[in-house]
Amino acid sequence: MEFNSHMQQALSEARAAAKRGEVPVGAVVVDASGHVIAAEGNRTRALNDPTAHAEILAIRAAGAAMGSERLTGCALYVTLEPCAMCAAAIAAARIARLYYGASDPKSGGVAQGARVFSHPQCHHVPEIFDGIAAEESQAYLRAFFSARR
Repeated sequence: MEFNSHMQQALSEARAAAKRGEVPVGAVVVDASGHVIAAEGNRTRALNDPTAHAEILAIRAAGAAMGSERLTGCALYVTLEPCAMCAAAIAAARIARLYYGASDPKSGGVAQGARVFSHPQCHHVPEIFDGIAAEESQAYLRAFFSARR
């Protein structure tokens, strides 16, 4: 199967999140055959839920669509390095591949900070590909936060 990045759709979800006043992060879950099964953006403010990160919402929707808590063979595209909470959810869902854009030195949980996947207690580690559309992802985040200051 030919590789097809779904980061542009994740970026579209990030733009929609920003328009809602949310931190512009978007996530897309793709099944093993390459079909998008879930796409979400941050909704922490809209749902008054600190766990309503784009990755968590996309994983929940994908699980519902597949009828399983295990997303074996699926890939997750997200515009920002997942935090520790999201990285733990990715492991629990058995996501096969993680593609992310911008790194997150402040709150990242993959290559920064907690480095969830490097802990011996982590029961599943996806293949990780970073820096996909990183500049565009960072630009949305910078614009969002500079407008708030």
